[in-house]
Amino acid sequence: MAGDSVFLTGAPGSGKTYVLNQFIKYAKQAKKRIAITASTGIAATHIGGTTVHSWSGLGIREEITDRDEKWLKENDRLLKRYNNIDILIIDEVSMIHGKRLDMINSVCKLLRDSDQPFGGLQVVLTGDLFQLPPINRGDESIDFAHLSETWQELNPKICYLNEQHRQANDSLLDLLEAMRANDINQAHYDALGERLGLESPEDVAITKLYSHNADVEQINDSHLKALDEEIKVFVMETHGVQSKVEQLIKSVLAPEILELKVGAEVMFVANNFAEGYVNGTRGRVVDFRDGFPYVELQRNRRVIKVATNSWALEEDGKERARVTQLPLRLAWAITIHKSQGMSLDSAEIDLSRAFTPGMGYVALSRVRTLDGVYLKGINNTALAMHSEIFDFDTTLKQSSQNLATSISDDDYIFTSEAPEGPKLNNKLNETLLEVLKTWRMQEAATRRVPLYMIASNKTIETLATDTPTSESKLKLVTGIGPKMIERYGGELLDIIREHLGVMEIPDERDEKLKLFLQQRGIVLSEADIKTLKSVINGE
Repeated sequence: MAGDSVFLTGAPGSGKTYVLNQFIKYAKQAKKRIAITASTGIAATHIGGTTVHSWSGLGIREEITDRDEKWLKENDRLLKRYNNIDILIIDEVSMIHGKRLDMINSVCKLLRDSDQPFGGLQVVLTGDLFQLPPINRGDESIDFAHLSETWQELNPKICYLNEQHRQANDSLLDLLEAMRANDINQAHYDALGERLGLESPEDVAITKLYSHNADVEQINDSHLKALDEEIKVFVMETHGVQSKVEQLIKSVLAPEILELKVGAEVMFVANNFAEGYVNGTRGRVVDFRDGFPYVELQRNRRVIKVATNSWALEEDGKERARVTQLPLRLAWAITIHKSQGMSLDSAEIDLSRAFTPGMGYVALSRVRTLDGVYLKGINNTALAMHSEIFDFDTTLKQSSQNLATSISDDDYIFTSEAPEGPKLNNKLNETLLEVLKTWRMQEAATRRVPLYMIASNKTIETLATDTPTSESKLKLVTGIGPKMIERYGGELLDIIREHLGVMEIPDERDEKLKLFLQQRGIVLSEADIKTLKSVINGE
């Protein structure tokens, strides 16, 4: 928040993507200009960005020649792109070659006319170095990003998330931690052995994770053909520059042509908290009505109508391409590579053809508990991790701890450009906190979701500290977005008002808006006023 360059890391389930999205939100509020990129298209869709290869203008170049430098400096579009941002975000940096990071650094210096690292940009790198490393072609050595000259020059502050948001005291979590610590023992092998060869329950849809794409396509195709139902075909709609459209199509998990039948096992490939699904949620098609499929969610048996979803590619603050498709893909099987970033209740995992260190770690870490793992096969590579990472991970943890003890929460403030909201009560109301925690627990039990999907600990604590009693003040609370206000806003305000013993406090802006309209002879309904206010507020 103070403008330092950072490497944000942590184990699966520690909340890296959540923290990054919160940072992006605050940075935009502070009028910071941000380039949001990732090493792969799939990772980019998780944070609403584009690939760093596309953003940088480097494409698939392996080096920067004198001719390239001349072209880059004469490219007005790239000059504007590089000089109109304050922050560069690169997600899943573990999958970027060190040489590629050096090239991006060089171009930033060239186009921003500065010898500072990345031309003086604040750089936020995120990822888990234990996950799948950069792909090498014909070279056994790994060109890790953290070994590059650029990494040493940037010397990012380390923010290592160590709070686990998955189920504690589970043997799978213990195994993953052991793999990260290079401390696998016989008990871990025994725990995996108990899952080897188990048949998955027939009454529960289990996602199959395979190392090779050919296996995945064959499994999904054969299962779909086996269903004795009418096939429905959904074709992706595209808009924008053709080259950008093609780039976007490659980056999203939704297929260009989606074939479905009643009974098809599907996986959602987008987040929609209001509808109750996230990227990785499993379900089964149960009906087609009005041209849309209806899917029964596996977790709570709720049936929802699945509307289309749009993915956009933005560059320089403008939308260059957009694709629209149902946020679904067949989910009897998926590749381990494409499963990165997903959380699954259960999975049938075949590691018998694992071909690179970290592959088993990625596959196993997709599942929430060991009881959800059905292991079909395993080879000697499956549990291997890159040995170079272990010592560096210890260094990262220590650096993060040193940073945490050297600063206070007051340091996490943007410069004076940040908008300053109204001063609210800053004393934690312990009694209200317990009331809100109880409400969250009951809501989570009703919806059968983890507590954090209702509201994070930080959000609950902020509500109990700021005690907002109007919608305008509720919007200022960290972690409260439009969807949460729509779903829970009224309920939360009622809880807080009742606890404080106050009546609903009218929003002064509403009264001013009504007066403004009345003075001009304009008569609108309350609903129209609410809509108009939303437009004014940019919602």
